[in-house]
Amino acid sequence: MQSFNPYLPLNEYIPDGEPHVFGDRVYVYGSHDLPGGRAYCEGDYAVWSAPLKDLKTWRSEGTSYYKTQDPSNAEGKMQLWAPDVTRGPDGRWYLYYCFSFYPEIGVAVGDSPAGPFSFYGHVRYPAHLNGGRELREFMPFDPAVLTDDDGRVYLYYGFAPACEKEMKLPKATPEELAAMSPEQRERFEKIRGIEFGENSMCVELEADMLTMKDTPHVLIPGGHHAAGTGFEGHAFFEASSIRKFDGRYYFVYSSHKSHELCYAVSDRPDGGFVYGGTIISNGDVGLNGRTSPVYPLGNNHGGIEKLGKDYYVFYHRQTNGTEFSRQGCAEKIEILPDGSIPQVEITSCGLNGGPLRSEGRYPASIACHLTDRDTLDYIDYSDPRYRSQVHVTQEGYEQHLTCIRDGAAIGYKYFDFSGAARRLLLEARGYFEGVLLAAHDPEGAAPIGELRLMLREGAWSIVEATITPQAGTRPLYLLAKGEGSFELRSLIFM
Repeated sequence: MQSFNPYLPLNEYIPDGEPHVFGDRVYVYGSHDLPGGRAYCEGDYAVWSAPLKDLKTWRSEGTSYYKTQDPSNAEGKMQLWAPDVTRGPDGRWYLYYCFSFYPEIGVAVGDSPAGPFSFYGHVRYPAHLNGGRELREFMPFDPAVLTDDDGRVYLYYGFAPACEKEMKLPKATPEELAAMSPEQRERFEKIRGIEFGENSMCVELEADMLTMKDTPHVLIPGGHHAAGTGFEGHAFFEASSIRKFDGRYYFVYSSHKSHELCYAVSDRPDGGFVYGGTIISNGDVGLNGRTSPVYPLGNNHGGIEKLGKDYYVFYHRQTNGTEFSRQGCAEKIEILPDGSIPQVEITSCGLNGGPLRSEGRYPASIACHLTDRDTLDYIDYSDPRYRSQVHVTQEGYEQHLTCIRDGAAIGYKYFDFSGAARRLLLEARGYFEGVLLAAHDPEGAAPIGELRLMLREGAWSIVEATITPQAGTRPLYLLAKGEGSFELRSLIFM
């Protein structure tokens, strides 16, 4: 059995993935998108897990928490956004979450790492501060939580738009306000009254896992406060995540570039963090100086974890020509003796432990390189070119690539090739006349084969060619040249 990216079934959309090891399994906690989604996180929380000895075999643990379980969202009008889970000092598991820009951090509790979780309360001040009311300052958003070795518990959160990701609060006309129900108006006014944060925030919690010991303080700077800090160009935006390895604390976050996950390191959990670098970009921007993306860009959120002897970063990618249908991916990373983490590339093989075999059938949608003449180097899904450039889409329960045109490059990293000539079959449909060059480089400088396409109908058909790959671990690129547009469902090596 093999594993590839995305690592879950291709009809499952779990972005914002936070991996945690409990016992002999790794559990991934994330939000829940839908294929062709119209908003972030439209589904309820669902947990997936895999044995540490076999990261290729993932099991659905079912729905762990429903959005309507929180009294603040009894009508289910808001979406559950990125969560995190920790095991508390009492041995139970605590789920921390937030709703659609709603200024609260909710907490649920369960007796198993897979849930189900029951509503427990909202993070609040102690009685001597602000009357013990719920936390709503500094934009409670994307909570992360750490139970340290000494049993002390720390909460991290924040949303600090700046630079590339400046944002504004929602507005409504008097007529729109009048049309709202009392519940909708109350929710709108609460959201409109919030203040976006300026930095990443941290606070220690009491043993009850709800009450803050003090007022939250700044952990690392947001984009408006990065000058002279070492975080310039990669300041905090969102997606807080925290881990401790070998006495070092690693704070992982999305910078205001949005597509990259960066990290900062400290020798204590509540401050002193120094910028480390970028771990991954979901378009490989910044890798070896790259400035143009190799995949349609979008927001990013994830965490790092030690699985067995190796470390991995979990992140997500965008599909369906929208930023609302995201799927989890993972890559092996290296933590060097000095604590630094070099940036890694996005691949198709992810948790496989090595390259994919160049035999059998593969879904075309595991491509980690999708570019064409209209590939954008910024994130703006209101731009219609996002839906017209080559991307992954879903039909029924199956995924495929769509909008493949002249100039498109589709890449897979990596396959284990023997070097012997073999047959490559592609399952394609559409209206296209031209060729697909097979190569080991995205420019096609030295083709290893050529597939002639004469597609004139909407039914899937098989095209075939002989390829002569170089021996060893190699990428495979398919480069389109011709007229029209087509779709690709699978690759078959024979």
